[in-house]
This record gives sequence, structure tokens and C-alpha cells, in this order.
Amino acid sequence: VLRFQGVTEGYNGTIFAYGQTGSGKSFTMQGVVDPSAQKGIIPRAFEHIFESVQCAENAKFLVRASYLEIYNEDIRDLLGADTKQKLE
Repeated sequence: VLRFQGVTEGYNGTIFAYGQTGSGKSFTMQGVVDPSAQKGIIPRAFEHIFESVQCAENAKFLVRASYLEIYNEDIRDLLGADTKQKLE
């Protein structure tokens, strides 16, 4: 069971996947929708965070997420409009 309690208390959270090409980082992070037992870390974390936000009373939350790829010293935003564009 993933625990992200600190994130809902105002702390920043980071999940860092590192390894060789083809070692399963993307699958670990994203997984597949069906069967739900093979969901990745990202959808599980989002579910937990949004369930916590929905249950909170008298609180406001700002939820921001980034999904970056660092490859050969180039950084790309995988949630951006152009995932091929390099960031500065």
C-alpha cells in the first residue's frame, strides 16, 4: 500500500525512477488500466491524493504534477503539449 500522507499535509513529494533503457521504469510508473492490480505508481498516487483531498473538510488544496524525463542530459516534460521539446 502506498502512503503519501505527507503530501496532503503540505510537503512536496517526488518519485524518482532510475535505470537502464528497457528495465521497466515506464511500466512501473504508468502500469496498465486493466487489470487494476497492474496500475502503476502514478495512477495509484493520484487516486490516494484525490481521495484525501475529497475527504478533507475546511481545507483548500493546490495539486500540481510534473512528469519529467532526463535522457542524455536532455530534460523533457512528458505532460507538456510537445513531449519532444527540450526544457532549458
